[in-house]
Amino acid sequence: MARAPLLHKTTVIIQSAIIRLLRLLLYPFSLLYGLITALRNKLYDWGTLSAVSFDLPTIAVGNLSMGGTGKTPHVEYLIALLKSHYRVATLSRGYNRRTHGYRLAGPDSDALEIGDEPMQFHRKFPDIAVCVGEERVLALPQLLMDKPETAVVLLDDAFQHRSIRPGYNILLTEHSRLFTRDYIVPFGRLRESRQGYRRADCIIVTKCPPALSEEERLRITREIAPLPAQPLYFTALQYGEPYDLFTGAAVSIPESTALLLVCGIARPAPLQEWLQQRFASVTLQQFPDHHYFTPADVAEIRSSWEVLGAEQKMVITTEKDAVKLQLLEAELRDQALPICVLPAKVSFLFDSADSFNNHIFDYVAKALEEQQNP
Repeated sequence: MARAPLLHKTTVIIQSAIIRLLRLLLYPFSLLYGLITALRNKLYDWGTLSAVSFDLPTIAVGNLSMGGTGKTPHVEYLIALLKSHYRVATLSRGYNRRTHGYRLAGPDSDALEIGDEPMQFHRKFPDIAVCVGEERVLALPQLLMDKPETAVVLLDDAFQHRSIRPGYNILLTEHSRLFTRDYIVPFGRLRESRQGYRRADCIIVTKCPPALSEEERLRITREIAPLPAQPLYFTALQYGEPYDLFTGAAVSIPESTALLLVCGIARPAPLQEWLQQRFASVTLQQFPDHHYFTPADVAEIRSSWEVLGAEQKMVITTEKDAVKLQLLEAELRDQALPICVLPAKVSFLFDSADSFNNHIFDYVAKALEEQQNP
């Protein structure tokens, strides 16, 4: 019996050694990719490659890494902050959608047409303009033709896409994966050098523990070493009241419920940990990021739900996944699966929300004044 733990420990050591070896083999490719992206950025800095700026407030939200930093809830925070004061529009690439070119969301739009995250914006904020386009520099003028009343444009995931020069650049970095500790792909997860942070007008450390200590805040601040003009903020995810996938009605979930967490997001661990602290049992059924569910997936979800060992059980998912699951409403209703959606939003730590809000409002007001008095 004593051999089993020893065998497991040996297996773990071998797997760790293989991973380290593979990372070392990938390091030269990271150096090459880093040189290419550094040259590209220098060409933009020198003006050899042209970046277009627009005479209205444009706020970019992005990151240096491959994903999972919480861009969507931060864009939603900006929408909610600004839309009662200005005509707001969002412009995204529309990653993994089934269409091409410019698309403006309308009453009949779905995730297949505009992508999952833009569809989430459109569903939650139907009174703003939501559009997608691979070539943002071409899509933004089309957006302004279609919606000439637009006063502020939020550029989703646009930190590396330098063909547009935003008026205000927000850089996100995840608390558990700070860009200061990461490396360029494929050795790490960065899409460019760490020095890219210098383009940011402010930096937000996302997905922090809600009880982040002042000592930890100071330590991270020293590690990131923001420039004098770069305010540094810390945010945590705050989960709201679950609601039914199809009716939107609020759902009360007893603590004794066994949950099947179905999600296709880059980093489900924080959500899974949050649920595990509140419910008796949480089983993760993970799909790739931006995954479009199929009827076979629905059958697989049903099978996973059936084997949950509890009288009370439910499927729970994210808002990003909900807009894609709704494409299979008929199949899901046939399976009679109880599915609820857990909304998420960001909260600023250390009583810094007012400071951040004021920075955003000050930028927008100044940009609009320059627009009217060039």
